[in-house]
Amino acid sequence: MKLLIPFLLIIASVGCAQRDRYVQWENEQPKSFPTLTAIGYAPLDEQPAKSHSKKVLMAIQASKVAAYRELAEQVYGQKITAESSVNDWMLKNDKVKASVSGVIRGAKVIKTYLSGDFYVTELELDYQQVWQLYEQQNPSRKVKRVTYF
Repeated sequence: MKLLIPFLLIIASVGCAQRDRYVQWENEQPKSFPTLTAIGYAPLDEQPAKSHSKKVLMAIQASKVAAYRELAEQVYGQKITAESSVNDWMLKNDKVKASVSGVIRGAKVIKTYLSGDFYVTELELDYQQVWQLYEQQNPSRKVKRVTYF
């Protein structure tokens, strides 16, 4: 009995011991980088300004926002919420909502121009640049080698 208690204490302490280790990481780059494009439109005459120059600036800004929204839809997808109500086997109310949420970094305005009564903005998102921006903040890593001591 006298030998059993120290033996159990030794077994319990050895079971709780952890081996130290050194983990060596390696950055992993994607195999391909797609380039996304988006086009946004905004009507010039519908802008709520009195002067023509302010309408132009507002239409340019609105077309840029519309293009960014289209890029966000391509990157993150759209959330669709639908609701329908039926009364006496007839459709009474049908609502569909679409929304998108996300952050777009690294997009480049290719050109903004007037086409008829609309201002058009073309954007481009190069995923290689997005990956480089992301890597600066959050390096992607995989385990290269683990050494136990």
